[in-house]
Amino acid sequence: MHLLDWILVLGSLILVMGIGIYTQQYAKSVADFMSAGRVARRYLLAVGRAEMQAGAVIYVGAFEVLNHSGLSYTWWTWLPRPILLVVAIFGFVIYRYRETRAMTLGQFFEIRYSRNLRLFAGSLGFFSGLLNFGIMPVIGARVMVYFLGFSPELHVWGFTVPTYIPLMALFLGVNLFVTLSGGIITIMMTNCVEGIVSQILYLVLIFGLLHMFSWTQISATLSDQPAGQSFINPFDSFQTKDFNIWLVLMGIAGSMYGTMAWQNQSAYNSAPLTAHEGVMGNLLGQWRGFGQAAVIVVLAVCAMTYLRDPAYAAKAVQVHADVARIDNPQTQEQMEIPIAITHFLPEGLRGALCAVLLLGLFGGDSSHLHSWGSLFIQDVVLPLRRKPFTPHQHIWLLRWSIVGVALFVFFFGIFFPLVDYISMWWTVTMSIYIGGAGAVIIGGLYWKKATTAGAWTGFLTGFFLSMAGITAQQLYGKSFPLNGAQISFFTMLIAVGSYVIVSLLTCREDFNLDRMLHRGAYAEINRELGEVTEKSTGRKVTWGKIIGYDHNFTLGDKWIAGGLFAWMMIFFAITVLGSLWYFIAPWPVSVWSEFWRVNAIIIPVIMAVITAIWFTWGGIFDAIDLFRRLRTKRSNPLDNGAVINHHNMEENTLPEVESPVIAKIENSSRSRQEVL
Repeated sequence: MHLLDWILVLGSLILVMGIGIYTQQYAKSVADFMSAGRVARRYLLAVGRAEMQAGAVIYVGAFEVLNHSGLSYTWWTWLPRPILLVVAIFGFVIYRYRETRAMTLGQFFEIRYSRNLRLFAGSLGFFSGLLNFGIMPVIGARVMVYFLGFSPELHVWGFTVPTYIPLMALFLGVNLFVTLSGGIITIMMTNCVEGIVSQILYLVLIFGLLHMFSWTQISATLSDQPAGQSFINPFDSFQTKDFNIWLVLMGIAGSMYGTMAWQNQSAYNSAPLTAHEGVMGNLLGQWRGFGQAAVIVVLAVCAMTYLRDPAYAAKAVQVHADVARIDNPQTQEQMEIPIAITHFLPEGLRGALCAVLLLGLFGGDSSHLHSWGSLFIQDVVLPLRRKPFTPHQHIWLLRWSIVGVALFVFFFGIFFPLVDYISMWWTVTMSIYIGGAGAVIIGGLYWKKATTAGAWTGFLTGFFLSMAGITAQQLYGKSFPLNGAQISFFTMLIAVGSYVIVSLLTCREDFNLDRMLHRGAYAEINRELGEVTEKSTGRKVTWGKIIGYDHNFTLGDKWIAGGLFAWMMIFFAITVLGSLWYFIAPWPVSVWSEFWRVNAIIIPVIMAVITAIWFTWGGIFDAIDLFRRLRTKRSNPLDNGAVINHHNMEENTLPEVESPVIAKIENSSRSRQEVL
């Protein structure tokens, strides 16, 4: 590390700390600390949420996939994109969840099902979240040891301590400062500024790396693979284990099933100014992701070239020596590409990448700390509390819970040996909760016959099957026949079946979805609570029978969503037509090489330039708007996540809840049920 590198790294740290100090004045209520007062707009949501995916551990997980399967796996990932995009445009789950005004999924579970289910779901979500998050700080710290040029070990008072341990403690301390200052307001603002800076640094890294390594070198390296394990020809890669077309197909179902179920970014789901702003933030986040994807691919293929090209053989010897000093085989595989990158990046580029990884680490880990710490208080402690907390007590409990999460992941990272790929570990630990939660969430929002008994059955099924899979993996390691994705997929199928069957057997009365979603006559409740009303309280589809537009989509919104849909459809068509073409006239290696040069390098780089300009403007505008709204917003001390009689606590104080119109509707509904 040289002076310029350290300036970039320390500048990133000062930036984060400064935002934390400034924004803490705006967290005046529980709703502010938890959901940014529910006044965040689309670009702030998109940039802030995307920065969660820019930490060191995200890069390492992506490097594992690319180092194992090359670009071949990317071909198959284009297949599900139009399906998942249509789901996003329709606002599947996200739209209805925002209409419930719940700050956490547990709060929704109590509204829809029961308090006991909220307690169980909260505990289960908290447990699986801790396991999932537990590996992130330690992997991030290990990566930064090499990028910062530190020795792998420290010798203190006669003791030898791995350097990543004190470094992990330092990073968690910074993340605690960010998270405790102003809750999600500070995190969202920090992530937004980090995201804007990172977009610029992405471009610096991409152009610098492409100047250092020619495509001819990269292509030769990617082409030099055994038959059946090609890095560039997806039809010659079916012998590649784990990262193949079957993983993609399972991922399609899993992504739809688990929409919004995982709560590592729960505050971003409850923070939008309106439900439609949440949908648009989600869509814009997909546009913004192209820049990050470009830099990850370029870094990975350049590192693979450095390690395997004979021209760099003498220099790669030192990389292999550094990797060999790591005891754990799985950690060796994780660190191979990051260590290689530290050896070939010159001054300036190394500092730029360190800054990107640090900013992403702060953005991602602070969001996880906030999510899991808040989840424990909101969905485990709060439902057990008979006397409401004061806002001051509530916020301080949230802060202490966040500190507890930080302590747990610190010790978990030190003592837990990871035996699977990072992405596979995330998948299987998520299935502990999502295995049952996916069915419970979708059914609760869309199916009036869903019951509490069915929800219990789905959750318990997902929990026991996932824990059995994790235990088997720890006992048998790589010899266990199922990977994390396969365990998760089969768990999901069995949990859905049990949820549906038990709900049908135990349903005695249809649930009033309109009341929960504040629709129809119940929309008056929203107006009394100061909610920003949208053009339509329903989700009537016009042209969106194909894509998903509704009355809330402006012309600009349609261009954003329609353009993204067209973009995804182009790559979907390339995959389908290219597959048919290949079977008629197989492409030679030279064609595949040129194909990936255009589609994995040139086009993503162009998109990185466009999105850097686009989202810098949008993020700054929405950040200013957030502060303006927070300064004038009226805080409601009852808006704290508590539920009374299946309604949010603040709603029970409104006269409209018992208005003649609504009472007539509810009485009429009960009368029909009695007749039936």
